Amino acid sequence: MPNCNWQKSSHSSSSDNCIEVRTANGAVELRESDEGHLTLHTTPTTFAAFLRAAQAGEFDHHA
Repeated sequence: MPNCNWQKSSHSSSSDNCIEVRTANGAVELRESDEGHLTLHTTPTTFAAFLRAAQAGEFDHHA
């Protein structure tokens, strides 16, 4: 799959230290931009739940 489909947050700087996301074959794929060969695959439902939890601050205590 071509790399042009990867998107990163508009809050990311121009460095390669960010998480990128794309959809492929009905799944959501995530990777760290500086480790492009490692890809996490999940479902859209699980990814949406993760985003809601992150926005609600459920992971803030890990920072």
